[in-house]
Amino acid sequence: MHHPGPPRFTATGQTLELAPTDPDPEATYRWRVETAPLTSQASLGDDPVEFFTPDVPGTYVVELDAPDGTHNLTLRAFPGELAPAGTVDGVSGMSGFASGSTRPAGKSGGVSGSGSGAGSGGSAGGGRPRIQLHGAVDGDEVVVRADPQPNPQSDQPRDSLDVEFLVDDRDDLGGRDVTRDGWELRVPVSKLPKLARVHAVAVGESYSVPDSVAIERDEITSSGRVDAEGHSAAGADVDVSIVRLNDPPAWSTEVTLYEIYVRGFASDDEESENTFEALTKRLDYLDDLGVDCLWLTPVLQNDDAPHGYNITDFFSIAEDLGTREEYERFVDAAHDRGMKVLFDLVLNHSARQHPFFEDAYENPDSEHYDWYEWQENGEPGTYFGWEKIANFDFRNLEVRRHLLDAADTWAEIADGFRCDMAWAVSRPFWTELHERLKTRDPEFLLLDETIPYIADFHDLAFDMHFDTTLYFTLRQVGRGTEPAEAILDAVEQRTEVGFPDHASFMLYLENHDETRYIVECGNPEAYAAGAALFTLPGVPMLYGGQELGQMGQRDALAWDHANEALREYYESLIDTRNETDALRYDGAFSRIDYESESDRVVAFAREATVDSDSSQRALTRSARENGQQYVVALNFGESPAPVELGPSVENRDIVSGEALDADERGLYVDHVAVLPVNG
Repeated sequence: MHHPGPPRFTATGQTLELAPTDPDPEATYRWRVETAPLTSQASLGDDPVEFFTPDVPGTYVVELDAPDGTHNLTLRAFPGELAPAGTVDGVSGMSGFASGSTRPAGKSGGVSGSGSGAGSGGSAGGGRPRIQLHGAVDGDEVVVRADPQPNPQSDQPRDSLDVEFLVDDRDDLGGRDVTRDGWELRVPVSKLPKLARVHAVAVGESYSVPDSVAIERDEITSSGRVDAEGHSAAGADVDVSIVRLNDPPAWSTEVTLYEIYVRGFASDDEESENTFEALTKRLDYLDDLGVDCLWLTPVLQNDDAPHGYNITDFFSIAEDLGTREEYERFVDAAHDRGMKVLFDLVLNHSARQHPFFEDAYENPDSEHYDWYEWQENGEPGTYFGWEKIANFDFRNLEVRRHLLDAADTWAEIADGFRCDMAWAVSRPFWTELHERLKTRDPEFLLLDETIPYIADFHDLAFDMHFDTTLYFTLRQVGRGTEPAEAILDAVEQRTEVGFPDHASFMLYLENHDETRYIVECGNPEAYAAGAALFTLPGVPMLYGGQELGQMGQRDALAWDHANEALREYYESLIDTRNETDALRYDGAFSRIDYESESDRVVAFAREATVDSDSSQRALTRSARENGQQYVVALNFGESPAPVELGPSVENRDIVSGEALDADERGLYVDHVAVLPVNG
């Protein structure tokens, strides 16, 4: 179906990209504004991909004429002063065009969000609220209840927040069958279609990242009946399930991720016939380490740059690595060990050696010329002065079709995608890909590389996000330019910028693009920062060789010179997180009272018991009594430092299993201590 997707929440002055899904490049698509607020002058053009800017607050309905019929899309526009802060040039939900490239008339390039606080707040100053939707069957009705929460920086009380619901235009659920009452939406079970999706935002000083649920009606039993429109008739027996659409796959929150730089990780193996065979031989090592999810840098045909991100064929495995069959054998071997595999999906650009670009360059008559962004000087659009790539133009349906087909191809043999430069790709394209993949496999993971992170990318787009703010903060702490306590601010910033409580974050110190942490910051700092990955809320990721003390960023791994003590340290961190519920993705995080002579020391609490406001609440008696609460202390200094802790704790570090030295100045922490709170 070519329907343009779920309804959209926006604000006046914000520009939305509108595009048909599952596009047919040979088909004709036409847009028009069907209904709009009385004084609106907003309009649409004649291109298949259009950009729409609401000019008056209210509800708009735009129509798309497509080969499979006419589709309606509801757009709810709030007053401009409610727009989340951080929007670049008034643009919301469109791809970022490179500096100097040709842009849609009247539009400025960019994506929602700028700076590490992307997407935070509205102009009223209180910040974005958050929302979660939950559904249940209540008698003969399905009730969708909203749980709105004010921004932590706001003085606005929770009960002053409004909730706005939108029912998905694609589902056969009549408006007269839906009752909205404050924070609740109700639908009679008898009126349910087979699928009904409900979307909502919390509205206060700004509007939240939307949340969504799907109400799925299972097959009617033999005794049941349906009416002419497919709704369940009176007295019919139905099973109803309610699925939260923005929760990350459960498996993804429990893993330890590991990035493999494919042309360096096993390049010392001279006996294997191909790279994938050599990588397979290292799987037992990774299994013993405790790794259970692998992210491989790109494995597609490229322009011979060893990192592989300049792709020349989106459907073929790189010849220097092996064949598709050999790659599939590697994936199967990982699966045999209980490991998931993430495919590095590169969609923003191709290599300039791609045949389509070579045909298009300086050739406006080429059938592929419109596949790319072009600067006024005739050079392709790009970012950061990169000279070997060219940005795709997502206004072209052939581009979207080509890349959707590529994603379909590799999703068959992957457990998820790590999405390169996600901020630079059409935002509606990600929503389409999310639904396309989740329809086939709800457990498929979508991980975005977005620097800085963007809260709105958790709305029907990505399950997990690079925690770029924590990454940069850990670097600053490691270099000594920020106190260790800054990492607490970095974690709390997630909710302050508007990420919902169910958002998942990948925690990392380094990757193939960054200098090794141990090189930039030092050995003691690397130990403490490594412990931060496994004790702060999120999903830890190691870059290949990080656990070995590898010094080179993209060098072949120095297996013969591994720091065995560091590797054993990481093994103990992985084991501790796996065995301690409080340290998991959904464990509560809170500040505590502590004192230390050194600003290189920080302490915080983690708790296994979680409720809707767990990130802000104080330590609870029940968690202490059940042994589910811990205090974590990190020391980025060169020598053990004393720390006095407000909560009463056991003097036994569960990472090392040893008691800490203590005197009148407190407990002495070397790099990390995870201490059970006394009951």
